[in-house]
Amino acid sequence: METAEKPLGLAFAYLRVSGKGQIEGDGFTRQLTAIQAYAKAQGVKIIDVYQEKGVTGTVDGMDRPAWVEMIERIMASGGEGIVIERLDRLARDLMIQEHILKDLKRRGIKIVSVAEPDLCTDDPTRKLLRQIMGAIAEYDKTMIVLKLRGARQRKRANGERCEGAKRYGEKPGERLVLKRIATARAAGEGLQKIAQTLNDEGIKPRRGEKWHASSVRSVLMNA
Repeated sequence: METAEKPLGLAFAYLRVSGKGQIEGDGFTRQLTAIQAYAKAQGVKIIDVYQEKGVTGTVDGMDRPAWVEMIERIMASGGEGIVIERLDRLARDLMIQEHILKDLKRRGIKIVSVAEPDLCTDDPTRKLLRQIMGAIAEYDKTMIVLKLRGARQRKRANGERCEGAKRYGEKPGERLVLKRIATARAAGEGLQKIAQTLNDEGIKPRRGEKWHASSVRSVLMNA
């Protein structure tokens, strides 16, 4: 991949959280803040922001609608590449990290990790370091999963209920928006057009500043 010595000019920001509960947390805000700080320091213009909500970084999480939409947009209309907070936002699984990095290079798409600006290179030493860090992130993720699983099991044993994040439409003010989205989609409107309409009318999504085709799709899929 390209080194940090050749910063991007135009780029897309890619954010990912793996659990539905994390969607309600500060994961997206933290990632975007880091990316914006990097872009400002390096003179990179962020064209748009893509959020992957509730998608894991393992093999089971390879179905990524926001990622696919972003890559299609880069290939079709330009943009030099992608900025991520760190490589485990790209994927926690080491083999998936390497596969995605190789695929991006094959497509001529640059990627910059804010936390590891020099790791996305083909230098053997840096590649080894990237692999080691990926393995550590994968191990840490496994330990967190085991910890959370144990906590859920203890709650169930005590008769407590374990609930995930509320689906869109279950919070105040969301039901009418969800109905509008479903009606527009049923009428044949595209996801991007629906997102643009909501943005033009000043309707905010649950997270982030504006709607994207991926967030509209996510709302419909989880309704």
